[in-house]
Amino acid sequence: MVDGKTNPGKSRWFALLGPAFVASVAYLDPGNVAVNISAGAHYGYLLVWVLVLSNAIAVYVQYQSAKLGIVTGQSLPEILGERLSPWPRRAYWLQAELVIAATEIAEVIGGAIALNLLFGLPLALGGFIVGVVSILILSIHSRHGQRTFEVVIVGFLAVIAIGFLAGLFVSPVNWSAAASGLVPRFEGAQTVLLAAGMLGATVMPHAIYVHSTLARDRHGKAIDQSQLRRLMRATRLDVVGALAIAGSVNIAMLLLAAASLMGSENTDTIEGAFDAIQVNLGPAIAVIFAIGLLASGFASTAVGSHAGSAIMDGLLTIRVPVLLRRLVTLIPAIVILAIGIDPTQALVLSQVFLSLGIPFALVPLLRFTSNEQVMLGHHDKTWVRVLGYLVATLVISLNLALLLLTFL
Repeated sequence: MVDGKTNPGKSRWFALLGPAFVASVAYLDPGNVAVNISAGAHYGYLLVWVLVLSNAIAVYVQYQSAKLGIVTGQSLPEILGERLSPWPRRAYWLQAELVIAATEIAEVIGGAIALNLLFGLPLALGGFIVGVVSILILSIHSRHGQRTFEVVIVGFLAVIAIGFLAGLFVSPVNWSAAASGLVPRFEGAQTVLLAAGMLGATVMPHAIYVHSTLARDRHGKAIDQSQLRRLMRATRLDVVGALAIAGSVNIAMLLLAAASLMGSENTDTIEGAFDAIQVNLGPAIAVIFAIGLLASGFASTAVGSHAGSAIMDGLLTIRVPVLLRRLVTLIPAIVILAIGIDPTQALVLSQVFLSLGIPFALVPLLRFTSNEQVMLGHHDKTWVRVLGYLVATLVISLNLALLLLTFL
């Protein structure tokens, strides 16, 4: 089944695409904007290789998540929920819920900053508006189904891409220097910290959870081998296409900052980066950038709420309406904005907190896709399994470095 109705044997390939494009929004949220702009403004093209590597890892991880959902007909949280005894399952849910809360806080804050830059709205009011818009986006899923929801999110993705790519058309990128940035290297502890932050902002726990859910809901469980092969080919195309766009936009942000913002003051904050873009590239490019940031906040907070609902449903078998959940999780973000905590600092701290949740999502995913019983004979081959654990070791090591460098 495809979207509950369509026989994939008679569908065109493009009709099978979509879940990865929704999941890819997680790779273009306000946390990514902050860390990519900061890396380019401070160190030029030095860390281009980190984004290329991060995107390659993301392709691997997201394909594994989608494959799990298609082959088993279950999401990662559901499979975990079945295999954990009650108290470990509740503890696991708690850490996942805290990670999702940190994600949603970051996304609401990013949207609020964009509304402040565009219209001068107070941050708390902006956060409330972002929450309301995300509820409207989520209502599309509940009323009109996943396919319509995917189309809306892809529309936001297009706005995000335009917003963050526009500056490159007027920015004098040094392409030879950018090519040299493909050579892996660091220049001091701060570049290691930034690299870990860039990787952590790319391989995010909620994107791992939600992609298995999206693939399950969109395709259901493959009922025969020919159907499974077709879905897997379409899924590879979906993942590679979606993350090629997301990766290109992330790299474009770093190139823009390296070409036009290097040496500018206050580029450690999104507001400072906006001011620097306005000075160096003109007010029109700055406004387009802020619109892209706003679209990022709207779309990513809706996807984050969808992920949170899937986690609660899978681990606790409690179906809380996703719109109600959005209202509840909106409160912490608005409180943070209302009491005057620096929004960019809150964004950075949320990314650090997210890094704690990556092993809890990534390691079980790789264990399940390697398990012959779980995958019904479609488990990972040995080389895929080895690659997966190399990826997990790299991601976890860099996130440990991020935590140590942040607190020390």
